[in-house]
Amino acid sequence: MTQPTFIDAFTQPIEINPSSTALIVVDMQNATGNRAMGLGKLLAESGKAEQAGYRFDRIEQLLVPNIQKLLTAFRDNNWPVIYVTYGAETPDAHDVPQHLKPIVTATNNIEGQKEHEIVADLTPLPNEPVLNKTTMGAFCSTKIDTVLRATGVDTLVCVGVSTNNCVGMTAMEACDLQYKVIVVSDATGTDSQEMQDSTLTMLGRLWARIMTTDEVVSTVKN
Repeated sequence: MTQPTFIDAFTQPIEINPSSTALIVVDMQNATGNRAMGLGKLLAESGKAEQAGYRFDRIEQLLVPNIQKLLTAFRDNNWPVIYVTYGAETPDAHDVPQHLKPIVTATNNIEGQKEHEIVADLTPLPNEPVLNKTTMGAFCSTKIDTVLRATGVDTLVCVGVSTNNCVGMTAMEACDLQYKVIVVSDATGTDSQEMQDSTLTMLGRLWARIMTTDEVVSTVKN
């Protein structure tokens, strides 16, 4: 995906270790991940469904099937899976940053509402933590760091939406906290292919190792 640059010489290799790797599923919720609810419904009702056509096509056709593959691989091998959601924890959304409050309220992305729930095809198992964040980055507003360190995890495999926002922010926060990060290129998504590609290029420069679903699954199984 990217041409060799001088940064490559300073990029540390990241390996998937069976004793210390967790799958992090980011924001795969009805609010912005289900065409029939939240953002999708809002745009459809205003005659602007095409504005998020790429996003929902990618989620339905690529992300959900690939995240299902990753979930199966991690679960079959008893590797940890952690879900992260995004949304307000108060009815008036006063607990989210001001720049995010408009989309949170417009999509009814409030804890306890249907829109806030994880999409049906990716339902967590009872033993899998679901941590809600009120910011883009998971480490800023959840106890994920405590959960990961308590379970001996030092490597994160990040999937979900949006690559350029919550996935990317969570990945970068993790790196600054000494975690090793893998971002799965075909199990993450955003609003355009250009945005997806540019974000993966940026994350691949010092921050994270970029892998495909099949590469991760093969490594986990072997």
